[in-house]
Amino acid sequence: VPPGTMFRAVLALACVAAASAFSSPALLGGVTRATRASAISGMKMQDRSYSMPFLSRPPALDGTMAGDVGFDPLGFSSIIDMRWLCEAEL
Repeated sequence: VPPGTMFRAVLALACVAAASAFSSPALLGGVTRATRASAISGMKMQDRSYSMPFLSRPPALDGTMAGDVGFDPLGFSSIIDMRWLCEAEL
């Protein structure tokens, strides 16, 4: 075995593994258990944040502003007026 061949093979496999982390499950094997579960639990996700699904969606972030995906882990939207927060972000 020529020197460096094993290193190149490991490096190529690491690149493929890293790229597969960002591919859709449909490309990797069709319908998976996660896609079936997401179809069933679609109603449960409505009260959860889209950006952080393990947190509940803050009441002030109702999707009316552009780019609103419910990302407010520190809870600023419940303390400070949303119009001020929007202006402060710009």
